[in-house]
Amino acid sequence: MREVSTILEGYGIEDSRKEAEIIFTQCLGFERVALYRDNPPLSPLQTEALRRVIERRGRREPIQYIIGHVDFCGLTIKVGSGVLIPRPETELVVEEVIKTVKSRQSEVISQKHPGQSTMERRLKILDLCTGSGCLALGLAKEFPTADVVGTDISETALEYARQNAQMNGIGNVIFLKGNLFEPLEGMRFDIVVSNPPYIRRAEIGSLQREIGEWEPMEALDGGEDGLRFYREILDGSRGYMERDGFIVMEMGDGEFGDVAAMAKILGFKNISIRKDYSARERVLHIAF
Repeated sequence: MREVSTILEGYGIEDSRKEAEIIFTQCLGFERVALYRDNPPLSPLQTEALRRVIERRGRREPIQYIIGHVDFCGLTIKVGSGVLIPRPETELVVEEVIKTVKSRQSEVISQKHPGQSTMERRLKILDLCTGSGCLALGLAKEFPTADVVGTDISETALEYARQNAQMNGIGNVIFLKGNLFEPLEGMRFDIVVSNPPYIRRAEIGSLQREIGEWEPMEALDGGEDGLRFYREILDGSRGYMERDGFIVMEMGDGEFGDVAAMAKILGFKNISIRKDYSARERVLHIAF
């Protein structure tokens, strides 16, 4: 394993030791404890598999594509060429929705004569720019009686999303092809979530090679200022949301101020932010 780590380091890969461990355990099938304790020899098939993995990684193909899946909110999400790789910080969007729904449920229970609110209906949840379907599936799993819809312009991404729903045994979600709200005529939702493309176009060329050269451009390019999809989502959301609904979106570093200002201009008043594990402003919450 040390030799593999050295090779990966020579390719300029960060944390090459950790990646070598991932390759041996997830690609070659070794148990982690046995790997360090026994230094087991490779079979001819494992040796060939290792050669192919190193070759792919040397081209800076993401390790997640090579493994073929990532963990997300307790789900196994299949990924590969043509679909954005879910990141740990995106789980914060799911956590924020869960926290808000539970808080509203508590408020309803505490009221003596509650009216018909979001928390008393069958929840309807929309995931825009769904990609692999990770947000839609994370929420469909958490709220099994909800109706969840994911939309995306990429048929490749939607195929991954549908496979992920089947693989994880989640039946209360559908995926539709179209730009944002385009395939949703006549539908209304209590909750809208999104991890939209938010990289400024001029910055895409400076991204880590694993991202800029391998992940789909349509999942990265947020327009000249990175804010294109926030404008379209906020501008279009009122026609598709219930009066007491809310929006939760992931955003790029440093974009909160501009998006919050944009939301205020459009008439939204209840705007807040949640920071990620690196103390970056990451998750935007807008309540109607």
